[in-house]
Amino acid sequence: MNIRLLGTAIITAAGLTFSAASLAGWNEGGGEQEEAMNLKPDLENGIEVYEVCAACHLTEGWGRPDGTFPQLAGQHKGVLIKQLADIRAKNRDNPTMYPFALPESIGDAQALADVVAYIEKLPMNPENGKGEWAKGTPEYAQGEKLYKDNCVKCHGENGEGIPEKYYPRIEGQHYKYMLRQFEWIRDGKRRNANPDMVKQIKSFSDKDMQMVINWVSRTPVPKEDLAPSADWINPDFD
Repeated sequence: MNIRLLGTAIITAAGLTFSAASLAGWNEGGGEQEEAMNLKPDLENGIEVYEVCAACHLTEGWGRPDGTFPQLAGQHKGVLIKQLADIRAKNRDNPTMYPFALPESIGDAQALADVVAYIEKLPMNPENGKGEWAKGTPEYAQGEKLYKDNCVKCHGENGEGIPEKYYPRIEGQHYKYMLRQFEWIRDGKRRNANPDMVKQIKSFSDKDMQMVINWVSRTPVPKEDLAPSADWINPDFD
């Protein structure tokens, strides 16, 4: 593919345009993301800010097993801050969430620090949405192999992620949500995706994708990170 520079944009032979800044790095930090990461959070304010988020992600932070909204509970602080900052900066396309993530809806960088600190400590849903292939099936085994061969370096042995590198925790996440995000990343539809991941999974077939996400969705979450039952009610909103 022929590439030429034009001002601050890069024009490809395919007619696609990317800003030079966007190709410089997927996570350069700086700006609001860096500011929020270094602020001391106020958990009481975090509860108040989260009231806006709870309309979609539920008061428990569990999202929905149908994949409409992801589980946020237990996610790493840095991952949450990065995604919120990217949505606010229009580096990640999320038209549903965008108006609710804006400063006029939830506040400034301090509000980001507050709400993500609150979300990170919420216990996770012990019954997240799972794929169709149970342990013992060929598809489950192949999904595990695909994960071990392709995903461990960034997401860890069990999907626990790497906080200091902004790699998300995917264990306990809903199958249908992960499947949609995986497909968007593979197909170039998620603009703030790590380019290393795009390259790693570009050859995955739809069946490969379904099998590896099925395995992740069925990976046990440490008991201490889970709510006592699927009937748990967040006492902060009771």
